[in-house]
Formats: sequence, structure tokens, C-alpha cells
Amino acid sequence: MLPPIARKALQTKTLFGITLQDDYAWMQDRNNPEVLKYLKEENEYHDKQTAHTKVFQEKLYKEMLGRIKEDDSSVPYKYRNYFYYSRTEVGKEYPIHCRKKVGPESAEEIILDENVLAEGHEYFDLGDLEVSPNEQLLAYTLDINGSERYVLHVVDLATRQTLSDQASDMYGEIEWGNDNATIYYVTLEEGTHRPYRLYRHRFGDEGPDELMMEEPDDAFFLNLSKSADEKYLFVDLESTITTELLYFSADDSQAKPILFWERHKGIEITMDHHEGYWYVVTNEQAVNFKLMRVRVDAPAHVNWEEVIPHDAQRKIDGIEVFQDHLVVSGRKNGLHHMEVRHFRTGEVHTIEFPEQVYTLTSGANVEYDTAVLRLRYTSMVTPVSVYDYHMDSREKILLKRQEVLGGYNPDDYDSTRLFATAHDGTQIPISLVWKKSSRLKGPMPLYLYAYGSYGLSIDPTFSSSRLVLMDRGMVFAIAHIRGGGEMGRPWYESGKFLNKKNTFTDFIACAEHLIREGWTASDRLAIAGGSAGGLLMGAVLNLRPDLFRVAEAHVPFVDVMNTMLDPNLPLTVIEYDEWGDPNEERFFTYMATYSPYDNVDSRPWPDLLITAGLNDPRVQYWEPAKWCAKLRQMKPSDSVIYLKTNMGAGHQGASGRYGALRELAMEHAFVLDRLGLREADS
Repeated sequence: MLPPIARKALQTKTLFGITLQDDYAWMQDRNNPEVLKYLKEENEYHDKQTAHTKVFQEKLYKEMLGRIKEDDSSVPYKYRNYFYYSRTEVGKEYPIHCRKKVGPESAEEIILDENVLAEGHEYFDLGDLEVSPNEQLLAYTLDINGSERYVLHVVDLATRQTLSDQASDMYGEIEWGNDNATIYYVTLEEGTHRPYRLYRHRFGDEGPDELMMEEPDDAFFLNLSKSADEKYLFVDLESTITTELLYFSADDSQAKPILFWERHKGIEITMDHHEGYWYVVTNEQAVNFKLMRVRVDAPAHVNWEEVIPHDAQRKIDGIEVFQDHLVVSGRKNGLHHMEVRHFRTGEVHTIEFPEQVYTLTSGANVEYDTAVLRLRYTSMVTPVSVYDYHMDSREKILLKRQEVLGGYNPDDYDSTRLFATAHDGTQIPISLVWKKSSRLKGPMPLYLYAYGSYGLSIDPTFSSSRLVLMDRGMVFAIAHIRGGGEMGRPWYESGKFLNKKNTFTDFIACAEHLIREGWTASDRLAIAGGSAGGLLMGAVLNLRPDLFRVAEAHVPFVDVMNTMLDPNLPLTVIEYDEWGDPNEERFFTYMATYSPYDNVDSRPWPDLLITAGLNDPRVQYWEPAKWCAKLRQMKPSDSVIYLKTNMGAGHQGASGRYGALRELAMEHAFVLDRLGLREADS
């Protein structure tokens, strides 16, 4: 069967003496029946060409499902008078949210069943779920098409009646006022999909909700949060590298936002409240951030006091405030670092775990007056483990470890961290995990994953679905490349703007190192990335298509030039602080040299699976669609290129746990099949 032929209709634009040629711009009209017809034809082509793996896909699906405890529940956390938790049931796609009153033998109360709400919808996502301070009302937000535009609903937990109070076109998050009769929420701008307006909804009020403030600058998002002691609400006006911060009382339903920190280009801050002080994390004259504090009644910058100074070897990511303790989270030597400070005694200690490569994050910490910190710990061989950490005695109590069915034994697997040398001598960490019995003296099939943008870190965590790869002899590896945040803020800075190509060459250096050290070989190497990691895939395949055997690019941001030149698209203007503004010549000319769609040539390519979401507001469906069409036009080799578009979802793909698992089975089957690791009877 021949692949679909995409109609060519040349469009060009010239800027700074460089002409961009776009043969497939017509695909950007989602109302054009020809566009939907083409996407459906691509799906049909993919399905027919991979029909020989259908049995194998089902086998992988059942293996992955067989590792999961389908009827499971989360560890309860206490909030005021109840313990809250969620649970899943066999055969149901979504969680059921429950609570039990504090006390002996309390009965379970189901406060929200996502499965009931999801009935009749191809896609379903619960954006936020917040119980009122008096625990009598439940507010939640829903997205039923993957567009990430949410609708607010409120339920009376005593009567189970859904109230008439609603709001739409929302950003997912909501916050309650402490009067139990006020909800604060943020709405999205039409077209750009930017959270930009803060509203106050008062129960019982007639007429429209109160517009409290609007952010006019397209480069800034408006975010809402609440202090740990629940006394204040914070309005965070944020671009990629700049923050403005306001606050107002959560007790006063008439309160107006008060400016705490005015935006200054390149300065980021977050803060929380404790006993009349603001505790502020900022990168002002501190590339890896520092911790300051200042009295609420005297917040002038001149009064700021240093609590934790800047440390070039350690990045501060954030703080959690409790009545007697301050928890500071960050990174050191590429790994999570968490320390506890006692407010009264000044005593400081670090939370220790034995493994050398791990991930440590906070769990559900919603109680302010407690000395117990909820933690989540995992590594590439240790399933997610939930602990209660007693901050005074330093005792760790394991509450639950993710149960992995099918006889998983962590002793059967091994993990390590290597370092590859980049073109400029920088040492790039690589985390690896494999099954010990599969370890060969020679090259092994290897799956190399990376992201490398926005300062986000891809941490070494456990995944039961990854076992289907390792049990078939594959090594799984993560390249912690520049552009991410694994090694501190400078790691991010050296992989963005006019340093963006470091992200791509770092990934290539990691692949070459793994080959040179005998872990794998080019004909046994699979690579994958999604979104900005999909840009990474496109860029490295343009640079070194010979280095890889198979690749997966999920919802890939590959049409960099056309997207960044269109300020009306969602996220474009705020992205200037990540990639640069292409209306400036220095950024335009640099971006034009690596934009995957604009740099495809006719060299042989590895086998490639591209995925997209029709309703994706982050990476529009046409980016992967246009890229696929151009690759088909240019490639001279016999490699396969597939485009699979989820016609009812957005950036995250299928929303239900079973649907998501089937998508993953399809993706894993593609890699294993192209590497010759599909069993003969499958």
C-alpha cells in the first residue's frame, strides 16, 4: 500500500534575506474537509501498514496491564475533618475520588466519580478538584475534547446536587475563598489560549462574575495559588523568565490584589507566607536562586533578609511552609536535594535515601500545623514509594510502594549513570536501566529518551510499562541534555536562545558515547521525544539520520519558523523567552538553521512514527502533519514514516488509563518490530 499523497501548494515568506518555503500551509485550515480527509488517510495507512503487529500490540497491552493493580487506591491524606483519597476499579478508565471522616470505622463517601462524568465522551480530563474550607462544597473543572478549555462545576456534598454556578473557557485551576461562598478562577484568551483574566464568583450573586484583573501583555500568563496557611491568594503573572507577583487576603471577599513584586526582565520569584513574613525564592543576582524573607507589613526591597544564599553547586526549586518547619527543594549534582529547617531552633538537615540515582518529590502536603512531611520516592528500579517523614525525629515510614504485578523483582534489574562528553567538553549525564539477565557483552538494543527545554528535568523514575522493553533485551536510557534543568539553572540557560543547538548536539554526543562504550550500535538504537522533545527528534534526525535505527516523535514542535512568526497562535509570544523572537534578525537566522520542517533534506532516514492530536492547543496538529508530508516528499530511502493522529484528543493523547495504555502498546510495538524484537508468533 502506498502512503497518502499530500497536495502541494507553495507558500513563501522572506525575512532578513532568507526565504521560507511552505508546501503544505493549506493543512492549517482545520475547517477544510481535505485536511480531515488527509489525516484520516494517514491513520488508515498507519493501521494497515502495522496490521502485522496487531497481535503483538495486544500482547504488549496485556503484559503492561498485567503489571498494574487495577483495583487500587492512593494513600489518604488528612485535610481538616476528613481523609481524602482516590481509587480505581477493574475495567474503569478513571479514578473515583473519596473521603472518610476522621475517626474510627468511618464510612467511605464518594465525592466524585470521574467514570460517571466521562460517560459519552471520547476524551475526558479533570483539571482541578477543590473542596471548600468547610468541606461542604466541591468545585471541579472538566475538559471533554482535549482543547484544555475547562468548565467549572460546583456540587453540594450534602445533597449531591450540582449547583447552577458555572464558568467556562477556564484555565484548569481554581481556589476557594475562606468564606466558603467565593471561588476565584482564571479564563483563557480567545485564539492565543493564554490565561489572562482573574474572576471572583460569589454564590448567590446575580449578574456576571467580578473581573478582578486582566493581563494585557501576550507574553505573560496569569496563574493563581494559595498560601500554605490558607491566609492569602497569590496572582502570579509569569512569562518564561520573568515574574510579577500580587497577593490578597483569602478571608476578604472584597479584597483587591496588592502588588508585591513588579516585573523586571529575567527576574523570577515565588513566595509563601509564615507568621507575618513573606518567604521569597528568587534568581535576582542568583542564577541558581536564593531564599529571602521580608515582613508583610514592611515589604520594601530594602528590607529583604537573606535566609539561604546563592550556591553555584545547588539550585533552589521551591519551598514548602509548615507551622514549625520550612522544606527547601532543589537539585545538587543533577539529583533532587531536599532539606528541612526548623523555624524556632534554626536546625537544618538533609533528607537522605540510599540509592545513587533517584527521584524525590513532595506528596500531598495540605496540613499546615504538622511535623510530618509526605514524600514520593522512586528510582529506575524502585517503584513509586510514599513515605511519611517525621521532620523532628527524621524517621521515614513507608506507607505504600506501588505494587507491580507479574512477579517483578527489583534485584533482577540494574541502573547506573554515565557521562558523555559534549562538543565543548561539558559532561552530559545519562541514566540507564536494564534487565541483568539480558546484559550482553556486545551492543544491545537501546531506547534513548530526552526532552531538553524550558528548564524541565526528565528524572530517573520507575515505569512498569517500560518492563516490556527491558524484558525483551532493551536498555532504557535518559539523556539529561542542556536546555533541561537537571544540573541547575545554567544548564537550562546553555540550551536555549542562541545556545539551543547544544540541546541537539548533547543528545548526539550521548548516542555516540553509548555506541562507543559498547552499550548499543546505530542499527540497534531507538530514540524518542515529545512536544519540545519532538523538536529535538526532528533536529537530531536532520543532523545525524545515520546514527539511529528507529525514532518516535510525539506531538512534535517541528514547524518552528511558521509557528513562531504567528503571534495569533496559542503560546507563541510567551515562547519568545524560550526560543527567541524571530522578528529579530539574530534569532530568525539562528532558528532557521535548526527548524526541523525547514531543514529536511534527501538523506536516508531511520524508521519514524509521528503522533499528533487534532485538538492539541500546544502543538497544532498541522506541525506533525506538514512535517510528515515533507519527509515523504524528500526521503530517498526505504524507511517507513507513519503519522498517527488522535482525532478526539489533544496534547496528552488518550485520556483514560486503558486508552493511554493501548496507545503506548502501539508505540512500543512499532519500536520492537522495527528492531526485530517482535516474537515470531506475534
